[in-house]
Amino acid sequence: MKTSSPSYRIWPLAMCCALLPFLTIHLSFLISAIEGNVGWCIPYWETCSSISRAGRHGTAYFVFKGGMIPTCVLMVLFWQLNRVWLQSFRVSMGRALPWLGVVSSLSLLIYTLALGHAGDMFNMMRRIGVVGWFGLTWIAQLQLSGALREVPALRTSGQRLLQLSLFTLLMGLLSVLLGVLMPERYNDIENAFEWSLALLLNVHALLVALLWRRSDFSLSARTGEH
Repeated sequence: MKTSSPSYRIWPLAMCCALLPFLTIHLSFLISAIEGNVGWCIPYWETCSSISRAGRHGTAYFVFKGGMIPTCVLMVLFWQLNRVWLQSFRVSMGRALPWLGVVSSLSLLIYTLALGHAGDMFNMMRRIGVVGWFGLTWIAQLQLSGALREVPALRTSGQRLLQLSLFTLLMGLLSVLLGVLMPERYNDIENAFEWSLALLLNVHALLVALLWRRSDFSLSARTGEH
């Protein structure tokens, strides 16, 4: 007699993908402030530290790498599973999500490994990594948001996620515009934009995790399918 294979709800994985980087950068900042490597402030609208500086020195160096390297692995799984999730609704959109997830995760890994090391090569690696992670993660989130609008039960949620992605884009464009119009003052606010954009990407992932839970997204141990 055939027995049905057990299935496992996997929304906690998506929750970890959203919360682990958020907790890592904030814990790194707190440790850096305690150890005197950055000043005490609220980085979302003050200029005491960038995300990179928060994880560059002292104990925070190890905390940052210890949190972000697992995040890279989780992100690969997260975007692979988002493709499976869309397929469970018979949505054809989102074919690029697994590839976007792999490349954005590699970008984050490059940035993480280069952080804390001096030299032009490491500076270039950090720049490529951070731009690749922000840009490709945003593209993946935009594509997922648009695809969810094709699911009747999740159309409203998809629209809200799309609006969040567009707001993130406006924040990024505003950052670029201010850098062009007020270059002498932009250094005072650039870090705040960086923290805010990272937060918006994490919020998007958190909302997707809640949608996984709401839709009862699960995988079969035998087939790996919804």
